[in-house]
Amino acid sequence: MKGIIFTEFMDLVEDKFGLETLNELLDAAGDDGVYTTVGSYDHKKLVQLIVQLSKKTGIPAEDLQRVFGQSVFKNLHATLPKSSSLDNCQTTFQFVRLVEDYIHIEVKKLYQEANPPKFDFISETETAMEFDYRSARCMAHVCLGLLEGCAAHFGESIAVEMKNHDDLGKDVRFKIALVE
Repeated sequence: MKGIIFTEFMDLVEDKFGLETLNELLDAAGDDGVYTTVGSYDHKKLVQLIVQLSKKTGIPAEDLQRVFGQSVFKNLHATLPKSSSLDNCQTTFQFVRLVEDYIHIEVKKLYQEANPPKFDFISETETAMEFDYRSARCMAHVCLGLLEGCAAHFGESIAVEMKNHDDLGKDVRFKIALVE
């Protein structure tokens, strides 16, 4: 997992819970907290940080992942290279399509070791989209938050249903509907 995800998470924890909480969280996880945005790190370290934050705050880990996804969308979006396809995105559905069809491909070109989630699109209309999210990292709730952050970015309201296809959350079906 790219280091930018770790640095964004630590920034969020510091912003929402304070530097003292971040330091306690890192200590409890046995983590030195040293990450570079372009480095690659084991995603299990992030999971451990989320679990420790959940224990400390009493907030379920799934909710923390969701909030993280919401908050990180804006910063990740700002780091994307300018391209005609990205610049022409005006809706959540257009952007979600480009995540699989453009962004994940470019990430793999830049970082051969990268293993981004896979989106398999099932159906799409002007008001609804359905796709399967597949990831060995089991962070579908981060994906949910990213979808919500994306919708907020484009000034849209969405309703999202998630259905796990396995016990671990590696394979999750998302149904997204625009809400008027």
